Amino acid sequence: MAIVELFVLALEVYAAVGLLFAILFITIGVQRIDHAAHGASLGFRLIILPGVAALWPLLLNRWVGKGSRT
Repeated sequence: MAIVELFVLALEVYAAVGLLFAILFITIGVQRIDHAAHGASLGFRLIILPGVAALWPLLLNRWVGKGSRT
């Protein structure tokens, strides 16, 4: 049972970090990675929120990589 509890805890941490990252990313990061998203509406940002929260490690890597080149 301890393995299952540890797995659930890991998923909860991943989701919490993902949600925090997603909030930060949709306010600042999306327009730095994709210039077409500059000035995007709140509706667009809310639509991409779940995907950003799920794929936050990939987007963080892209965001950090993009920042070091410019």
